[in-house]
Amino acid sequence: MALEFYQLTLTGDREINQDFIAHIVNDSYALFVVADDLGGHHAGEKASRFFCQGLLRFADTYGKQVQRSPVDTFLIWMAAAINEMKRLFAFDKSGNDAHTTCAILYMDEQRVLTAHCGDSRIYRMNPQQILWRTRDHSIPQQLVNEGKITEQEMALHPEQNQLTRSINILKAQEVEINLYPAMKKGETFMLCSDGFWEYVKQPEFLQLAQSASGKDELGKLAQLAIFRAHGKSDNVTAQWIRRR
Repeated sequence: MALEFYQLTLTGDREINQDFIAHIVNDSYALFVVADDLGGHHAGEKASRFFCQGLLRFADTYGKQVQRSPVDTFLIWMAAAINEMKRLFAFDKSGNDAHTTCAILYMDEQRVLTAHCGDSRIYRMNPQQILWRTRDHSIPQQLVNEGKITEQEMALHPEQNQLTRSINILKAQEVEINLYPAMKKGETFMLCSDGFWEYVKQPEFLQLAQSASGKDELGKLAQLAIFRAHGKSDNVTAQWIRRR
């Protein structure tokens, strides 16, 4: 696929980077992934990495099958990735308590598929507006859905880190999958961890959707997110994708 894309992952104010990113772009399809451990859980940096490695391992098996049976194949692919995550944790007892979020974007000429779990997000934008974003699996998202807080209040809510879903080798699959029309020329997708979106405002997201935007603008907003966290920045991870 004819895509322009950039990605970054920064440690922020943490000691280590527990986020993980991955991508595949070939003639048939493109796949982008952001995974973010759940801070207090053990081996989180392994959970995010092992899950992404599982997705990539089975890409040849399932990548092209998605075009024949999109949602069903994607469900099987996610389950295979979690099983691979379990295999990689086989001799590591901390794996039972290892959790990760994910935001996964699959694109081919006919469709867009998203899979997400937790509060890592995918945004779809054109230069005029944010067309949609994935809905977090979190307490603040539930409060937004109920009209009790606003979208802008989510990032600073005291329960921001309270998730209602995560990926773990001992739990049944909780990945939410959605099917959308194909990406149009000039549209922009953003995948990001909460360390990025919590401190980037909606008008600033739209800056990334303008025709002249790209790598420099992505880097500046990532640094701005770290600055706005006032010494308490989480890992900051983002992928920017545009169709040429």
